[in-house]
Amino acid sequence: MRFELTPRPNVSPVMRALAPAAAFVTAFLIAGFVIWLMGRSPIAAFDVYVLQPLSDSWSLQELLVKATPLALIAIGLSYCFRANLWNIGAEGQYVIGAVLGSWLALKTHGTEAGAWVLPLMLILGIIGGALYGLIPAFLKTRFGVNEILTSLMLVYVAQLILDYLVRGPWRDPKGFNFPQSVTFDPSATLHPILEGGRVHFGAVFALIAVLLTAVILGRTLFGYRLKLTGDAPRAARFAGFSSKATTMAVFAISGGLAGLAGISEVSGQIGQLQPSISPGYGFTAITVAFLGRLNPIGILIAALVVALTFIGGESAQIMLKLPLDLTQAFQGILLLCVLAADALVSYRIRFVSRGGGK
Repeated sequence: MRFELTPRPNVSPVMRALAPAAAFVTAFLIAGFVIWLMGRSPIAAFDVYVLQPLSDSWSLQELLVKATPLALIAIGLSYCFRANLWNIGAEGQYVIGAVLGSWLALKTHGTEAGAWVLPLMLILGIIGGALYGLIPAFLKTRFGVNEILTSLMLVYVAQLILDYLVRGPWRDPKGFNFPQSVTFDPSATLHPILEGGRVHFGAVFALIAVLLTAVILGRTLFGYRLKLTGDAPRAARFAGFSSKATTMAVFAISGGLAGLAGISEVSGQIGQLQPSISPGYGFTAITVAFLGRLNPIGILIAALVVALTFIGGESAQIMLKLPLDLTQAFQGILLLCVLAADALVSYRIRFVSRGGGK
């Protein structure tokens, strides 16, 4: 006895819309079972992970802070995924964008440079991420190299570059030998939206990216080009759309938004370079993109939901003595549940005997 997945002739829009919610509930049930096996109360864990962060003003601000890079990166990834191209290296593009943008902050440190520094830092962050994203795109279009492998391996290259810089030439000489750069000047800092608040203007960039992407994907020829390339590559070629140009374009956009997320996080949240500037935003954004069904508004909502797991995971580590790795495990379970829900919505399970009968 074996089973096959056969396409459903008609997929219910309601089922497709409810699939992410069902996946999220299923992931929570699985996580609750694991927490129960670890000797903790699943109800107490749900309270710490979900309810408490939503009832505290500081946690709500932190929710927006953590959702900002997730939304920016996931929006960029949606361009690639819609074209059936797999950019798994957004984490590396995030790091390189932060590094290139921070170069200007360190170059102008202590010089009393004007207001031009921060905008140019943001532009450099976008350029750095875009150029780094173009590397796997070029290797794919020129040599046919699998973009999954190259983009993923380039993540580790980017992390090693950052580690070398903060331990070597960019290390703060007055930092007691800690592997970190000097603290950025006020002119190189992305300030909070509200005085004394935690939410910086990176959140505005994320909202703008969501709105622009909604228009581009839904109402422009480029958006139709991505959809056609992803759904029917042969038809896209007959329509005159170059697959190579599409690959280069979506990787540049994806990398640029990841780079913007990186420099926004460093200049707005951290204030300096250090060996670790991300808890894994680039990889988690893959889950966010699929949880949001590659829809810009859905991605924004998914970024807020997944950001809640980061905050809840930190609280659970303190209050329930649960390992922080459990949060990453939950995010992985969530991605598997999302993919499984999509498969069950689009396909019907059909059991087949070895002789070929049903």
